[in-house]
Amino acid sequence: MKKMAIWNRKNLLLAVFSLATFTVHAQNSVVISGQDPDRRVITTAVPFLNFAPDSRHSAMGDAGVAMSPDANSAHWNAGQMAFIEEKMGISLSYSPWLGKLVNDMSLSYLTGVFKIDEVSAFGFDLRYFNMGDIILTDGFGNELGEFNPRDIAIGGTYSRKLSSYLGLGISARFIYSNLSGNISSVGGSEARAGISVGTDVGLYYSKPVFAGAKDANFSWGLSISNIGPKITYNSADDLDYIPTNLKVGTAYSIDLDPVNTLTFALDLNKLLVPTPPIYATNEDGTLETDENGNLVIEEGKDPNRPLISGMFGSLADAPGGFSEEIQEIMVSFGVEYSYNDVLAVRTGYFYENENKGGRKYFTMGVGLDLKRLGFDFSYLVPQKQNHPLAETLRFSLLYTIPNE
Repeated sequence: MKKMAIWNRKNLLLAVFSLATFTVHAQNSVVISGQDPDRRVITTAVPFLNFAPDSRHSAMGDAGVAMSPDANSAHWNAGQMAFIEEKMGISLSYSPWLGKLVNDMSLSYLTGVFKIDEVSAFGFDLRYFNMGDIILTDGFGNELGEFNPRDIAIGGTYSRKLSSYLGLGISARFIYSNLSGNISSVGGSEARAGISVGTDVGLYYSKPVFAGAKDANFSWGLSISNIGPKITYNSADDLDYIPTNLKVGTAYSIDLDPVNTLTFALDLNKLLVPTPPIYATNEDGTLETDENGNLVIEEGKDPNRPLISGMFGSLADAPGGFSEEIQEIMVSFGVEYSYNDVLAVRTGYFYENENKGGRKYFTMGVGLDLKRLGFDFSYLVPQKQNHPLAETLRFSLLYTIPNE
C-alpha cells in the first residue's frame, strides 16, 4: 500500500507538470485501442530540464537556439558560448511555477560563462526545481510524513570557435530527482531518488550581412540536449527516458539606425523519445498480453528501446506515420526590439499540436541593461482561459565584466 501511495503521488505531481510542458509522467503513456487513438503525448521523467529557465528567451516564445550569446547559452545552445563578447557573465533566474494551482513550487537557474581566450569559453549551470511540501499517505489515507520533492541538475560547458562564424559546444550534467524520499513498500521495493547524466551538443553559426544600406546579422543553431541513460525511481526493471530534445532554429537581426535594432527568431523543437504505441485490448476492455506476459502492440513500435535506438527511432516511429511525426514538432517564434543596447522589449508565441500536449501561449517581456548589471522580466499568456500556466512570471539578473 505504501508503494501505491508513493507512486500515486508521483503520478499526481507529474500529471500537474503535463499541463505545463510536453513531458509529463515518468513512463510512456499507454494508449488503448479505441480510446483517443489520435492523442499520443510523448512522456519522460525530469521534464524540468526542458523548461525555459530565463526571462529573455522565455519572453520570445521560448526561442533561443540561434539568438546572440549570453550567460544563459548553456541551456539554449552550447555552441553560442564561444561568441560571447564579455570576459565573464553570471545570471540568476527565478520563476514561481504553476502559480494558478499551488503557491510553493518554483524553478531557479544559476549560470555563468567565462571567456578563456579569443576562441573558447567555459560555462556552468545549476537548476533547481522545488515542488513544494507534500504529505505522503498510504492506501488507507494514513499519513506517512511530510516531504519536499525536488529536482536538481548541475552541469558544465565547453565551447570553441571552429571558424570566425561557426562554433561548437559540449555540455555534461548530473541529474538528481527525488519525488518521494526513500519510504519502503510492503512488498520490499524501496522508492529512491532517480539519478542520471545528460550531454548536450550544439552548433552555432553567426555572420554579419547587409540589408541594403543597413547592418544586419544572420545566425542559425542546432542543439541536441539531454542525451543520457534512462532513469528509475524504484528498480532497474522500471526505467524511464529523460527528455532528449532536438532544437533547430534561425535568427535575423537588423540595425534600423545606430540606436534601434530589431531581431526575429524561430525555433523548432522535437523530443527524441519514442512515441507511445497503441496497445490491443481484449473484449472485456483489459489490455491484451502475449504468452510471455508482454502487452500486445496494435499500432506503432515498442517504446522500451535502448538510448540510441530510441533517439533515432523516434524520428519515424509514430503510429500515425509522417503526419503524426510533424505534429510532434513544437514551434517558437519571437521578436526583440532593442534601443541603444539599454532597453529591450520582447514578445513571442509558442505552439504545440493538440494531440501532443496542446500548449499554445503568447509571451512578452522587457529588459534593462545598466552597464554591468542587467534585469529581464517575462510574462506568459495562454490562449485558453484558466490555464495552469497563466500568469507565469520569470525574473532574471545578469552581471557582466567586459573585456579590458
